[in-house]
Amino acid sequence: MSQLDSLTPRQIVEELDKYIIGQKDAKRNVAIALRNRIRRMMVKSDIQKDIVPNNILLIGSTGVGKTEIARRLANIAQAPFTKVEASKFTEVGYVGRDVESMVRDLMEQSVHLVKEVKNEAVKVKATEAVEEVILDILIPPVKSAGFTRPMSINIDTQSELADDSELNERTRERFREKLRNGELDERKIEINVKASSPVGIGMIGNGMMDDASMAGLQDMISGMMPKKTKKRKLTIAEARKVLLEEEISKLVDFDEVKEEAIKLAENNGIIFIDEIDKIASKAGKGGSGPDVSREGVQRDLLPIVEGTAVNTKYGVVNTDHVLFIAAGAFHVSKPSDLIPELQGRFPIRVELQSLTQEDFSRILREPKNALTKQYQALFESEQVSLEFNDESIEEIARLAFLINQEVENIGARRLHTVMSHLLNDFLFDVPDVIQANSKIMVTKEMVEERLNALVKNRDLSQYIL
Repeated sequence: MSQLDSLTPRQIVEELDKYIIGQKDAKRNVAIALRNRIRRMMVKSDIQKDIVPNNILLIGSTGVGKTEIARRLANIAQAPFTKVEASKFTEVGYVGRDVESMVRDLMEQSVHLVKEVKNEAVKVKATEAVEEVILDILIPPVKSAGFTRPMSINIDTQSELADDSELNERTRERFREKLRNGELDERKIEINVKASSPVGIGMIGNGMMDDASMAGLQDMISGMMPKKTKKRKLTIAEARKVLLEEEISKLVDFDEVKEEAIKLAENNGIIFIDEIDKIASKAGKGGSGPDVSREGVQRDLLPIVEGTAVNTKYGVVNTDHVLFIAAGAFHVSKPSDLIPELQGRFPIRVELQSLTQEDFSRILREPKNALTKQYQALFESEQVSLEFNDESIEEIARLAFLINQEVENIGARRLHTVMSHLLNDFLFDVPDVIQANSKIMVTKEMVEERLNALVKNRDLSQYIL
């Protein structure tokens, strides 16, 4: 948390700017929400537990950056993050995923994050232990004289043992050097590894019990099964990886991991609920048919978003201080079509702007993971140089914007379809026709030639773009 504590809202926005173009309001609001969590942790008085996060509702058409903002925010915060689609949930009583599963997913992410940190902390110690195990297999240690009393061992035997152990130690040190230099990596050794005992209880599930009970039952049964080991013949390089995992699991206290993971999920967790507009009942329609189930999902979401205790296989997780970011296009329905109680749980509403032609041009140039840079990396892997001149980028942006207006507005995702249509022929020809060390220059004329006919033929563009 020390690095995160020093992040100001302005710095958070700067980090988001590296990947997302435009959407100033949305970035500012998520930056404030993230900083408020840090501020809450720094509050010393009893009021700390009463400060709840302001959940955010992002409203905007597809492809404007709603999901990307939430995902990048979680990366900056080094926080457990899970993305769920509201449309996949069903009301309690129907067959399908219940809303509590989002908290269980968040908990899995949290355990994974804490485990990574703990594993890194004990990696050096575990590596040393693995080295000793491998050396014991290559050069078994000299057997001592057992329980024989020292008085009965003659001097010759003692000196022989001393010589043997000294020789053994010298040989071990020589092999240790070779092991560290990777000289023995291809040599095969036989090691004992834990045999995974398959537990065939999947048939018990399917509506008879929830995910948490199912996972708990599987853990309990696998815990009761005797731990079996089997011999495997592996190269030293492969054996090192297998043994390292075993040694790390011995050194890391899993109860401590669970405690820290619960704390991390409760205080830093971010749940991103996408497609929330799909569970809003359309205005002017009666509450019949599937709409009943939709409202049921909204009612089930209420306690989770407001704050409740959810039972997971790692323990009880309280959602009072989890940050919820919901997003939806709201083409057909409106935010006011959500039930009033759920609307109240998302007090901050941010409308994301549709992308302009200039935005498309910037998206192709500026982000760290810009589409042009991704294609250049793909061609570079085959030793082929790909370059775009400024006019070609402007033309790609213009065509993508035009197609969005005429066919269907899918935001920045349109750039993927345009770029793949533009470059697929080249990708097919490398490396058979276009040899290594070749250079491809994308010009405005090339873009016009490959895409203009397609844009003009609307019937065709509906199917291809």
